[in-house]
Amino acid sequence: MAINLPSRLTDLRGLLEVLEWDKMSMAVQREAAARLTIVGPVNAGKSTLFNLIQGRKVAAVTAVPGTTRGVIEEQIGPLMLVDTPGFGEVGGVDRAEIAHQAAAKADVVVLLLDAMAGLRQSDYEVFQSLRREGKPTVVAINKVDLVKRDVNVVLDDIERKLGVRPIPVSAKTGAGIADALIPAVVNAHPWMVVALGRGMPLYRKQMVNRLIRSAAILNGIIAAEPIPGLDIPLLLAGQARMVLRIAAMYGESLSVRHAKELLSTIAGGVLLRFLAGELVKLIPGPGWVIAGFVNGIGTWAMGHAAVHYFESGKKLNPSQLRTLYQRLRRQRSLPEAEGHTPDGSQPPTAAAVH
Repeated sequence: MAINLPSRLTDLRGLLEVLEWDKMSMAVQREAAARLTIVGPVNAGKSTLFNLIQGRKVAAVTAVPGTTRGVIEEQIGPLMLVDTPGFGEVGGVDRAEIAHQAAAKADVVVLLLDAMAGLRQSDYEVFQSLRREGKPTVVAINKVDLVKRDVNVVLDDIERKLGVRPIPVSAKTGAGIADALIPAVVNAHPWMVVALGRGMPLYRKQMVNRLIRSAAILNGIIAAEPIPGLDIPLLLAGQARMVLRIAAMYGESLSVRHAKELLSTIAGGVLLRFLAGELVKLIPGPGWVIAGFVNGIGTWAMGHAAVHYFESGKKLNPSQLRTLYQRLRRQRSLPEAEGHTPDGSQPPTAAAVH
């Protein structure tokens, strides 16, 4: 899973802002209350994708273009999923304006195009409008199961005209949704990881693994700072925010105080938890890398222990949580050798946190 440095720097700025502990819980609650809006030309398959993502038929789907005549909103937990009428030949300017207004309220917009029709002028204009407004937008092209061998030709043409590579999907078969479209939505707006994990249980494990890995790599980067002790507030903030986000994904409401208590239950007190990683910094160079690695692995293990805690219905006792945490940390050498962990996620490596 690719983790780019600019997104990690954005996360770091976010941590600096939430070091005011009383505001952290509210910040995570805002992340969960996100809006994902699907826009696109008539007959692109927006309603089919809408129904697929939210898991049941809400939007009407027929062979008649322009079936959706107004905005359809479906509340899925704290996530608001929005379907819009198609713009283009059918429906005229009014439907296009309805779609634009819905997109303006969105946290992330999925612009869904039709592989059978290619890129039309109205598609291009909508994309440019979203770009001018600075709206996080994911471009996807639907019905790739129908174009088959010509899919790369269609993708190349759209990429040349828009300047972005569209994500090939099939809303009918589900191809490309979980493995490409959903991760692209999170890349477009990191807040969406909490909203998608909470509102869509089908994608929860994928979102949780992504969240934990991201938090582990960020803490690894922070911990590589050479002066012992300066990084502890940021490391603790990163772990507390990770636990709050995991709790939100499982429908649990935690305060920052309870999140820190859970972290202490899993891995012991703050000073003991960070002591080894801080002392090794006294060895210049290699010690900084080791500190980053130790803290990255520790954060990763805490995240997965927290997942087990919430999946058990919060029934694991302190002894079980600590045993689980220690076992996850010890297992890091085997997953690195085989390229995976027992739950399918990848722990951070020394190269990743350096």
